[in-house]
Formats: sequence, structure tokens, C-alpha cells
Amino acid sequence: MKSRFLRTFALFSTFMMTIPALAWADDAAQAAATIDTGDTSWVLISAALVMLMTLPGLALFYGGLSRKKNVLSTIMYSFFAMVIISLQWPLWGYSLSFGPDINHIIGSLDWFGLSNVGIDPNPDYGATIPHQAFMIFQMMFAIITPALISGAFAERMRFPAFIAFLLLWATFVYDPVAHWVWGVDGWLRNLGALDFAGGTVVHILSGVSGLVACLVLGKRKGLGSEPMIPHNLPFVVLGAALLWFGWFGFNAGSALGANGLAVSAFVVTHLATAAAAFSWVAAEWLHHGKPTTLGAASGAVAGLVAITPAAGFVGPMPAILIGLISGVVCYLMVSVVKAKLRYDDALDAFGIHGIGGTWGAIATGLFASTAVNPAGGDGLFFGNPEQLVNQLIAVAVTWGVAIVGTYVILKVINLFSKLRATDEEQDTGLDFTQHGEDAYTDLVSGSTLAAFAAVPAAKATAGAVKPAL
Repeated sequence: MKSRFLRTFALFSTFMMTIPALAWADDAAQAAATIDTGDTSWVLISAALVMLMTLPGLALFYGGLSRKKNVLSTIMYSFFAMVIISLQWPLWGYSLSFGPDINHIIGSLDWFGLSNVGIDPNPDYGATIPHQAFMIFQMMFAIITPALISGAFAERMRFPAFIAFLLLWATFVYDPVAHWVWGVDGWLRNLGALDFAGGTVVHILSGVSGLVACLVLGKRKGLGSEPMIPHNLPFVVLGAALLWFGWFGFNAGSALGANGLAVSAFVVTHLATAAAAFSWVAAEWLHHGKPTTLGAASGAVAGLVAITPAAGFVGPMPAILIGLISGVVCYLMVSVVKAKLRYDDALDAFGIHGIGGTWGAIATGLFASTAVNPAGGDGLFFGNPEQLVNQLIAVAVTWGVAIVGTYVILKVINLFSKLRATDEEQDTGLDFTQHGEDAYTDLVSGSTLAAFAAVPAAKATAGAVKPAL
């Protein structure tokens, strides 16, 4: 009797324990049924492509544009943007940007530490991909945006101040604007402003913030009296090529699926980029008499920037026109306007990203068509002038937030940590003064390891006077 009772109890206990497992298995089966493996694969590949844009794409592009005594510090700006934002984003950045809405202004902290952000799809942000796939894709956007700003203040911001700037700017500037434009119930999204992949959120924010930063920090020591030309043009071209390659993930990946919209965004991205590279070189050729490799690379980036907000809303011919105009406008901004206004946007973050992003956002209001994307809207040239008004409002708001937010953040940081490298540090170069390294140490054939190790010490005792380039 006792043994029969024990067997019955064991069978009942086993059955009761299998009920949660069956429920979990059912939930997993339902999640698997809604997840499209093709869409998920494309979004993950796109996230990797956007990561490639920062490292090594932007790092090489900016690093080549800087002088050789600052190449490592310039690369470190991009590298550490990857490091810091990769920690900030899962902790609170993603929740502020895409979490449950608070008064159409900011996301709540309900998703702090990726709480409630798992492998099940979130229908609001991608019904056929795991929620974490969307999260990691958006993380790569959050990483490259502050890295873009560094081109404006390159060669003169101290590294501790840069780390503080990364955290504060991402939290108080990028995350709220990302919520306004892309978050469910964000007020600019509700208004109807269109930004497919980051014309306002990424490029206007970073470019205008870069302008503010370069004005607050002041001009580099020696500007106008010593050469400040790119030290490695092959780096620049390689970086631009990697940006062009990675940008297919940036724009086509924003379709969040392996579908027709992704194909359309891929095609118009390529066409606009080629058109902008052509028009920049043509303008430069007419203006200066020589078509330069640097101009071709810069023009390509200008085209990539300009097509970004419109990539999911315009067709091939408008894309070419957007690219042609962006190449000329950005060239004039970099080569003519900057010289006249005399601000030191070191690597032209504002001239390309701020101006290119502004034109792209406005162009979206001109050329957007529901024939390309029924979820978007028609622009002015397709019978809807209200769309252009919405775009202008989004542009003006983004400019305002970038100006005020960046200025306040830099002033607050300066109360606790010196922003600008001293004249002596700039003379020596930020590679050595901020990081204790030299990218191009001159080695004599047959030198010993001890001799190599003695180089930094010798620099320190000799005052570390290095060539300008």
C-alpha cells in the first residue's frame, strides 16, 4: 500500500512539474512562429555593417584626415565611443530612447538593464525579429553619432573630458531626440516627421553639436600659420570606402527585414552616394582646377549623409538629385563658407553631417512618396506640402536641441575637467600627451627592443618637439 502511494505521488509530481515546461515550450514555439529567420539575419548583418562604419570606417577616415601626431587620439575617439555607448545603451540609453513613452518626450526606465527586452519580438519595433536584434541594431546608431562629433574638435579635446562628454551627450541629447523621432508616441513621430535612418537623429545632431563644440573649444593652436593637412590620404579613402559599404546596413537595414523596402533603400543609397561624389569633384575641379581623391571621398560621405533620412521614402531618380545637390552644397560649406566664417571644424563634421543631414531631411519633405513606402508620406512634389512643413519643424527642433544641449554639457564638464589641451600638449601631439603613444615611431634597422622602449623617455626629456605633419 505504501509503495503504491509513493508511485502515485511520484507520477503526480512529475506531471505537475511538466506543466511549466510545456507552457514554456508553447511560448517558445509561438515566438519562433513569429520570428522570420531571413529578417533576423538581415538585421544582425546590418548591425555588424553599422559597427564597421565606426570601427574601422570612421576611425580610419578621421584618423587619416588628422595630423600624424594626433592620429591615435583621433582613432581613440571612435574606439571609445564604441566602448562607452555599448555599456550606456543596454543600461539606460535604450530604455530612454525606445522604452514606454512618458508624455511624448522620453522613454521610461522600465527597460533599464534590458529588463523586458528579450528574444520575443516587440510588434512596435519589429514584429518578425527578436527585440534584442532591434536593440543591438539601434545601439550601433547610438555609437557612431557621438563619434561623428569628434571630427569637429579633433586634435584639441582632452581624453578625460571626451569620456564625460560621451556619457552626458548620449543621455541628454541623443536619447531624447531618438525617442521623439523613432520611439512609439514620440512627439515628432506623431507629428508625421519622416526620418528613415537618422538624418535628424544622427547627422544633424552630430554635425550641429560638432559646430558648437569647435566654437566652445576654440581654434587649434597654429591654425593659419602652420600646415594642417591630412597626413594619410590612403587611410581617408579606405575609411570612406568602408563607410560606403557599411552604410548599406545603416539604411537598408532600417527596413528591419529582408524585403522590398530594404532593396529600395539599398539602391537609392548607392545612387545618391555616387552622384554626390561626382558633383563634389566637379565643383572642386571647376573651383580649384584639380579633381582630388580627398574630394571624391568627402563627396561620397556627403551623399551617404543626405540620402539617409530619405532612403526608405524616395525612388532612384530623386535619390540621384539629392546626391548631386548634397555634393555641391557640402563642398561649398567646407571650402568656401568655413574659410569666410573662420571656425575650426577640424575634420568637417558640421560641413558634411550637419549641412548634409539638414538638406537630406528637407529633401525628404520634397521627394517622399507613398508609392515607395505606404507607411511614409507624400512630399511637396507629390502633392503634400504639409510634409515639408513637418520636416522643417523637425530640422529646427534638432538644431535647437543640439546647440543648447551641447553648449550646456561642455560648460558643465569644464567645471570639473579641463576641456582643451594646452598649447604645449597640442604642439607635442595628443597621441603622446594623452595616451603616451606614437603611431609612427622611427626605428633604425637593427634597433634593439631596449632602444625602442627608450623613445618615449627621450621625448619626455627633450620636450617632445615633433613635426607638424
